[in-house]
Amino acid sequence: MEQRYESSPNEVEMMNTEDLRGNFLIESVFGKGKANFLYSHYDRMVVGGIHPVKETIELGNYENLKSKYFLERREIGIINVGGSGTIVADGTSFQLAQLSCLYLGKGTQSVAFKSANAADPAKFYCFSAPAHAAYPNKLYTKEDALPVTLGSAETANERTIYKYIHNDGIGSCQVVMGLTVMSKGSVWNTMPPHTHDRRSEVYLYFNIPDNHGVMHFMGEPTETRHLWVQNEQAIISPPWSIHAGSGTTNYSFIWAMAGENKDFTDMDFIELKDIL
Repeated sequence: MEQRYESSPNEVEMMNTEDLRGNFLIESVFGKGKANFLYSHYDRMVVGGIHPVKETIELGNYENLKSKYFLERREIGIINVGGSGTIVADGTSFQLAQLSCLYLGKGTQSVAFKSANAADPAKFYCFSAPAHAAYPNKLYTKEDALPVTLGSAETANERTIYKYIHNDGIGSCQVVMGLTVMSKGSVWNTMPPHTHDRRSEVYLYFNIPDNHGVMHFMGEPTETRHLWVQNEQAIISPPWSIHAGSGTTNYSFIWAMAGENKDFTDMDFIELKDIL
């Protein structure tokens, strides 16, 4: 499991492109037949991708966690961005179609991942944070998430939001997780931008066609930086940083947060005229 440490705004102000990518961009989330995980010291988040093809992949333990098993003191949210698949958690099977979300609570010991069809394998995106209470394991389809359409074509940000793990959805200790699907012709996400100094966040960009990409904007509102993001790459967003993007075409992204609260509306908005 790769490990990354926090960077202050002062450090980021002096970073070049290579430094920014090395600290905040996760270039390889999924690997065929593999489980890839990264430990971030921002709110002790763990981000990963599990991509079974013909084999079954177990959720292993890692030295970084200093625990008897992965979820001994953690919870995890999992969204499938590939073909249909199955997750077996402590003997209970959960079927995940594309864009379904499974929450597994603290104390879940045995977790196994497999694809329904090797020709169209599942891609399980995982986001984990420490948990101090146990919540029930629960599955949501994208329809269960009560999708809401926001924005407009005129401002190129018409989008559908699916909220899975949050105060009025799947219960959790501190993880908040969902996804946004940009409508055809819309490319701007999270505009106007915001920060939330009480939570760290990770974006996974996906459904980006070949030869397209997303320009992700980060940094303090008066010291913005940018990173060019390809399909199925993720961005670590510090609490003090904006997180917004614009693509060369429409795309989708998963947002996942951990920190002091689970209030989805806890955002400190920044007016566009104040961004530099």
